[in-house]
Amino acid sequence: MHKTFKQRVLEAVAKIPKGEVRSYKQIATIAGNPKASRVVGNLMNKNRNPKVPCHRVIRSDGSIGGFAFGTQRKIEILAAEGYKPAKELL
Repeated sequence: MHKTFKQRVLEAVAKIPKGEVRSYKQIATIAGNPKASRVVGNLMNKNRNPKVPCHRVIRSDGSIGGFAFGTQRKIEILAAEGYKPAKELL
């Protein structure tokens, strides 16, 4: 069966381990379209499936990016999972 881009994105994000992140561009590339990072961002914003940890997807420059429940909440969840950013997120 041929998977849609959305299905491939959700599967790729579901595989990100706790304490790690991937960029929107990395997820787009894994899903088969490196130029679709904005699409990945939109999919993550609309995601409500708890099995797809959209909070683990950040911007390519290392900044936190958006989150449906607020940027501060995204930072708190990542910190609780053990994520140590390379630079200050705020």
